[in-house]
Amino acid sequence: MTDAVLFENAAILDGTAEGAVPGHVLVESGTIKDVSDKPIAAAAARRIDLKGRTLMPGLIDAHVHVVAGVVNLGLNAMLPDAVVAFRAAKIMHGMLMRGFTTVRDLGGCTHGLRMARDEGHFDGPRLNISGKALSQTGGHCDFRGRHDTRDTAFFAARLGSLGRLVDGVADVRRACREEIKAGADYIKIMANGGVASPTDPIAFVGFSREEVLAAVEEAENAGTYVAAHLYTDSAIHRAVDCGVRSLEHCNLIQADTARFAAKSGAIACPTLVTYQALKDEGATLGLPAESVAKIDDVRLAGLRSIEIMREAGLTMAFGTDLLGDMHRHQSEEFVIRGEILPAIEVIRSATINAAKLLMSEGRIGCVAPGAHADLIVVEGDPLKDLSLLTRQGQHLSAIMLGGRFVKDQLAA
Repeated sequence: MTDAVLFENAAILDGTAEGAVPGHVLVESGTIKDVSDKPIAAAAARRIDLKGRTLMPGLIDAHVHVVAGVVNLGLNAMLPDAVVAFRAAKIMHGMLMRGFTTVRDLGGCTHGLRMARDEGHFDGPRLNISGKALSQTGGHCDFRGRHDTRDTAFFAARLGSLGRLVDGVADVRRACREEIKAGADYIKIMANGGVASPTDPIAFVGFSREEVLAAVEEAENAGTYVAAHLYTDSAIHRAVDCGVRSLEHCNLIQADTARFAAKSGAIACPTLVTYQALKDEGATLGLPAESVAKIDDVRLAGLRSIEIMREAGLTMAFGTDLLGDMHRHQSEEFVIRGEILPAIEVIRSATINAAKLLMSEGRIGCVAPGAHADLIVVEGDPLKDLSLLTRQGQHLSAIMLGGRFVKDQLAA
């Protein structure tokens, strides 16, 4: 096979073991053909001796907004679609060059943008999308402000809008069906107040119980699940009780609710780096004052929430939720989590745990036969130093996406 690549003498690290495992990996036709602890015969393959360097699956960021080119999301929604699309392509290329070969978009990205990526118009990660996130009037995707009386349908068709506004069970059902018809892989709802929106305090609970149940049923009918934006303990407990599977943020979760979520099979996706970035740079980059005032309500509880969820046995995926120029901080989430968690658990959050959340186990987030050949080569051992995954991919000597090198600094 002319496109075959054989990685030899690698330290393979994907989270399936407690550490790196020595071995050899053969890539053919965009997939991983073979993984072995013994030499692999492949006469036609390009042979690369990694000499013990770390070979990992491409990283997975399970909470991004690729259309968020500016921090002020109300302004972002007003931008021309063409501008949003070109900015999104640049944002996604940056993610790929940090080693993220798959990202899950939590509101905004459309199937059309994914088509452009899949057709090769720009290099970016694989996209798992919710389409537009669903928010009630006055909820976390309502950026109109108190005196803006535009119709609630205004944002639904704008590429730069992270979400759409729906009220009532019938509207929720229709919106879920429309997003799934339009290519959504899952449904996203805004079930709590948020930092970036102007009229909903953090404690604000989004949607009635009946509306949440309707979204969960529609998702299940389509063979998928609901992800919910959540901060407060009571909102998280209600969401889990209604069947929500993916719990985003969870900064204010308490131990009983974390245990309930773990028992229910939910997966949490904390996003700690965004709060630090918003605290440091948000106001300078255009975050409205009413949003800046809400940051510490969730930022200061973030690290403790990680401890609570770990102690409860709640599976955690890797997420960042960054906006605008702050996307460059994406990989710093590894170091922040590493202050609390063992490095192997942080690695798992961006590999096998995230793959499970995306319902893509065995295809991404692992180094195994049959998986996509999405791979990164790290110069050093991330288990000893998680910062090797930061600095905009500086320590990644190779990034492979679907068997194709998008970065190659390896000698043949």
